[in-house]
Amino acid sequence: MRVVVTDAEVTLADVLSLRLAIDEPLRDGTELVLRHRATGVERDVRLGRTGSRTREATLAVSLAPLELTAGRWDAYLRHEGSRSRLRSVDPGFSLDHLDAYALCRRTLAYRSYRTRNGFLALKIADAAPVAEVRAIWFREGRFEVTGLLAYTGLEDDDARREATLTLDRRPTRERVSANATVQGVRFHAAVSLVNVVEADPDAAGTWEPALEVEGVPTPLRLGAWLDDVDGKRRRLHYPSAEIDGVPVRPCYTADDELRIEVGG
Repeated sequence: MRVVVTDAEVTLADVLSLRLAIDEPLRDGTELVLRHRATGVERDVRLGRTGSRTREATLAVSLAPLELTAGRWDAYLRHEGSRSRLRSVDPGFSLDHLDAYALCRRTLAYRSYRTRNGFLALKIADAAPVAEVRAIWFREGRFEVTGLLAYTGLEDDDARREATLTLDRRPTRERVSANATVQGVRFHAAVSLVNVVEADPDAAGTWEPALEVEGVPTPLRLGAWLDDVDGKRRRLHYPSAEIDGVPVRPCYTADDELRIEVGG
């Protein structure tokens, strides 16, 4: 039996919605199996039989009851002990959908995608309120950043909230802060790079930005997670600015969190 996923997405309600092209009906007892790539743990869901003349099928699988953990899960179809990986032609990526998905408060974020070899898989990550970066630049001696608040549960409306951008240098506990603008779930912030360099003029180091927002109980980490680019530290390289002869540049950590490197 040939089965190919033509459309796949995880809905806002954390339901895996699939459209399948099939050359013969799904048989009684067919199961969808999700296998954790690192641990080999499996979860399975029994599927219903399709009509005898059906060449398309749709599936809806609620993911929360399966108790899936963070990591990557590969999808299989299994029948009477025989199973095969589920092929997919859907790249499974929509920036607009990811933005809408991130508006809800969540503890886990589910995403369907197509692997490099053309199979369906799920990426599951722990989700906590964060400030998702969409653009950063140096302009007129300032570091500026824009983006949206993810997983906070705030409404995407015109309401304005008090906010502050902070940059912390952990070893010395130096801090630089500046007012930020938050409207709905969109934010813009700018901080003087002169103030950053002057705060610790004799030491090179890395500064950690965070956004403190009225109505959000904890500071929000800045980073870029709502896209399909993994490993930003290796792939994204920004030009540096010089402030009084000291180089300053933005970069990402291995976990895709934003940092500001000064000197070095």
